[in-house]
Amino acid sequence: MNVSKVFDALSSDVRRKILAYLSATEMTAGEVAEHFNISKPSLSKHFAILENAGLIQGEKRGQFVHYRLVEENLILTLGSFIQDICPVGRKIKKASKEKAKLKEMQENATM
Repeated sequence: MNVSKVFDALSSDVRRKILAYLSATEMTAGEVAEHFNISKPSLSKHFAILENAGLIQGEKRGQFVHYRLVEENLILTLGSFIQDICPVGRKIKKASKEKAKLKEMQENATM
């Protein structure tokens, strides 16, 4: 997951609103378009940016593309970013890595 792509995608009010609509349910491009007063090509660009960032996923079914939020990608990316910039998060991440390494060493020693 590319943090820069995610933050670029989140920099647009339109894209954040698209994510909000998709957070409740899967929607077709047309259903999302009903909530905006912008051209379909502009909306398609927003969908492409969100898909490229891994935040939404489109699936063609018949003549319609159905979009859904890829919530785990958004949560993991933002969580990782916060851990990296937050002093408390860095300590927790470091302690967690150290504990995992110690556990692995103990498991290898008992084999």
